[in-house]
Amino acid sequence: MLPLTQRDQSILKIIIKDYINNGEPVGSRTVAKQSDLNLSPATIRNVMADLEEMGLLHQPHTSAGRVPTEKGLRLFVDTLLDRQALSLPEQEKINSTYEACRADMSQLMRGTCRILSAFSRYTGIVMPPPLQETIFKRIEFIRIKKDQILVIFVAASGFVQNRVVEMEVDLSQDELDKITSYLNDLLSGLPLRAVRERIVEEMRREKMAYDELLQKALQLGGEAVVAREERDLYIEGQTNILDEPAFADVERMKDLFKAFEEKSLLVKLLDRSMKARGVQVLFGSECGVAGIEGCSIITSTYGQPGRFLGILGVIGPMRMNYSHVIPVVDYTAKLLTDILDAEWGSP
Repeated sequence: MLPLTQRDQSILKIIIKDYINNGEPVGSRTVAKQSDLNLSPATIRNVMADLEEMGLLHQPHTSAGRVPTEKGLRLFVDTLLDRQALSLPEQEKINSTYEACRADMSQLMRGTCRILSAFSRYTGIVMPPPLQETIFKRIEFIRIKKDQILVIFVAASGFVQNRVVEMEVDLSQDELDKITSYLNDLLSGLPLRAVRERIVEEMRREKMAYDELLQKALQLGGEAVVAREERDLYIEGQTNILDEPAFADVERMKDLFKAFEEKSLLVKLLDRSMKARGVQVLFGSECGVAGIEGCSIITSTYGQPGRFLGILGVIGPMRMNYSHVIPVVDYTAKLLTDILDAEWGSP
């Protein structure tokens, strides 16, 4: 594709901004009225035809104006978008909304999702940090019956997981309390991915020196800290997107909601997006998820690598207001990072 002239960029920018605002194909007369280029509609039509040939615009019907393609939107977002910070009133409103959802990690994730949905008016998505990356804080064992033990795992981030572990040997609550104390001293402050390695290392290093209770402790610890393979995903505001004309078609709406229900596909998409730090924008065909071809996804990582690193974002139509939604996602991610550092910054 040939480099765009300043005139080409100006006309493309006007077309995309008008399309985002109105959702209708944009004609040459509209561009002429909104530009300060002093060009005739005929000249503008020639430029629009060139932009269409470059794959940046599309003409739905012969007599219609143009709409941007994914390629055109990509160029717009990457190079032509006027990025603005959120206004102070918007920042304060988000801050005050967060005050009611800091009690625990689960509540914080749900609250973040609601904030993204409310302030973007689209669908908010939040994926917590991988359990393997969380920092071990403490573990508790409660005897349920002869061969069943309730395990309560608490991460430094505030994440709590309950599991029931079956043991072939019968352990009293007094023995479980001693195991709890031993494992907490041994493992506190380690990332969960390193916990099992530490347990195996301890078992191998002084295998003959351990008494029977310590062997049981390490065995139970190994069973207890096996992390789940599946990732949690919070979604809010799925119905917001239905107000968009692009999703007036019933079949398209069904495909979109099916995509929302297939959380595993969205998790894979978000996992891929986590490889790049900061705000990322993906358009429908770039996502590789059936049902959201007509959508854009704006994401940002949050948290600190090696401690708690997750991802959040907004799913909306491709004609979403990027100059507003990108700052919403960016500010929310930075604020959530600050909250995590302040509330659970120390293991």
